[in-house]
Amino acid sequence: MSTPTVAPDQLAAALGTPGGPLLLDVRSPAEFESARLPGSVNVPLDELKRQRAAADELPAPDREVVVVCASGGRARDAAAVLADAGVEGVRVLDGGLSSWREQGGEVEQGRRSWEIERQVRLVAGGIVLTGILASTVAPRAKWVAGGIGGGLTFSALSNTCAMGNALARMPWNRRGSAPTTHLTDALAPGAAR
Repeated sequence: MSTPTVAPDQLAAALGTPGGPLLLDVRSPAEFESARLPGSVNVPLDELKRQRAAADELPAPDREVVVVCASGGRARDAAAVLADAGVEGVRVLDGGLSSWREQGGEVEQGRRSWEIERQVRLVAGGIVLTGILASTVAPRAKWVAGGIGGGLTFSALSNTCAMGNALARMPWNRRGSAPTTHLTDALAPGAAR
């Protein structure tokens, strides 16, 4: 089952209406602090999963929920978690914050930090480069590079990213503001708009 999406221009129009959608940003606190859609609340994906597991039930929101991340992958995962919890009317911002920016959407800027996808490219590239260089001395080190290549291929095919999830838990991605709200508070009817 595919997750319903909303295009950036459609979301921009909906935000201008009374009772517009709740924007639930599931990126890391550091990413959220760096740049975000105005009015969005931050509950990182791993925190959302943890809070969902701890809650007997989630309140039914009184408005549509639009889940946002950098490019859409984490938002789709979060939408699935919310759908499994019985939250209806959840959509994902198509293309994430990247697409929103490309189409000229307003973004609140904060302290700059690297997005998780960029960190993944740095770490994966660094491991591959190190593995290749080390293989000139120890030929079996080439398998380290092969393992990363296999992991990246699996990541693309499954639309998941174990390295990204691990990097999101690193201290530099947890710095800055804590999640702006608890999931049950964000979804509660009458929550701040």
